[in-house]
Amino acid sequence: MSEAAAMALKDEEVERRLVDERILEPGTGKAFELRQGQILRIEQAVGNQCVDFNCFNLHDYKEFMHCGRTRTVHGFNPTEGNFLWSAPPRENAMLYILKDTVKRNDVLFPRCSAFLYESAYGFDVHTNCHDIQAEAQREYGLTPDDVHDSFNFFMCTEVSMDGRATITRQDTRQGDHVDLLAMMDVLAIPNVCGADIMRTSNFALKPVRIRIFEATEEDLAAVPSVPRMKSQRTPAQFRNAVIKATRELSADPDYVPAFANTPIVETEISLELSEAEWTAFEKLARRDLYGSDDGAAFRDILFSWWEERFLNAASGAPSTSGT
Repeated sequence: MSEAAAMALKDEEVERRLVDERILEPGTGKAFELRQGQILRIEQAVGNQCVDFNCFNLHDYKEFMHCGRTRTVHGFNPTEGNFLWSAPPRENAMLYILKDTVKRNDVLFPRCSAFLYESAYGFDVHTNCHDIQAEAQREYGLTPDDVHDSFNFFMCTEVSMDGRATITRQDTRQGDHVDLLAMMDVLAIPNVCGADIMRTSNFALKPVRIRIFEATEEDLAAVPSVPRMKSQRTPAQFRNAVIKATRELSADPDYVPAFANTPIVETEISLELSEAEWTAFEKLARRDLYGSDDGAAFRDILFSWWEERFLNAASGAPSTSGT
């Protein structure tokens, strides 16, 4: 970091009340109770170190951070100004990335595991993110099965034109950090990524500094409002909210299907197009996909336009429309 940036960082820390601070050594992680309105800072103690991250609702571990939903909303490399979302059907904003001095993170690659190192490299004993996460979360009664796909902080990834994803070297420096502001009470578990034979952390393992602050009024004011949606469901709305106490799966003999929003009802709508509108329609109609099915071609045009004009604009997600 530059000298000016370091000075600004010191001023910022003076305003915030420090709650906890510690160093995570290579091969370790730690579960932290992060209360709503507190900030978790994940900081490079040396530099060039990836940090894997899991997160649970502190009061209901079945609600956890979901890389898939986060990736859908914010793309492959979420950064400052983005949220970390929980899995469906909750889909709540769990954390907000208040500050990111590097702006290179990843939600595409899964955590590394013991199987990966043995199958790909022949090492049947090797430090890995899954085992580190599992051990850190064990303090709160969670099992290795409860480890979920990690948010990979400071991990540089790229997707090529042929669809292949690759990991590249990072150039983080001592003091680089991300600040995560808790939108709810969470159990936050960062770990020092165990990949020392990949480019993930430039072929070495280094310690990471963790700090927890109380957010200032200025910090809280910087978070954009997140509206509540009817579709964000709670366990009280589940048809079955009981967590299974056994591992074996067996069918419920009294089960009767009750799928939401069924049966599906289709309504036919007739449209009259002028000659100019028909000409424009024919230019946009994907006949390669829909042939002579004018209705399907029109739906494609309508929803592609709607997605481009409203959906992506509202979510801040990158455009996915091909029209």
